[in-house]
Amino acid sequence: MMLMPKIFDDDFFRDDFFRGKDKMNFQLMKTDIREDEKEYLLEVDLPGYKKEDIKIDVTDGYLTIHAKTTDEINDEEKGKYVRRERFMGECTRSFYVGDDVKEDEIKASFKNGILKLEVPKINPEDKKEEKKYIEISD
Repeated sequence: MMLMPKIFDDDFFRDDFFRGKDKMNFQLMKTDIREDEKEYLLEVDLPGYKKEDIKIDVTDGYLTIHAKTTDEINDEEKGKYVRRERFMGECTRSFYVGDDVKEDEIKASFKNGILKLEVPKINPEDKKEEKKYIEISD
């Protein structure tokens, strides 16, 4: 049996360069969602971001998290990069929370690269307004 060198390593093609941007976006904003009786608890990984780089809003029933980061280039550094794996740029992720949830009802905190959101459960029956009818005159 002849031992042949492995010319094309399988791991070589699993590199992010060959997978495109979709692979990178999937790795950003990894989110855990827990549920209890009153609310949903989201924990979003945003390492390397600052609190002021993160914007959260609710529009048309969607909670959207937008984060933006830039890399400060130090002119004093010598040499060139062979590979850079730190993310620079913007990323956005949305979750449907319903039309009844408002921004002022959501609590947010950011510590150690983890964004924590507390989104209340809104029962549509609680928010239903009593139906009013228009009176018909003679």
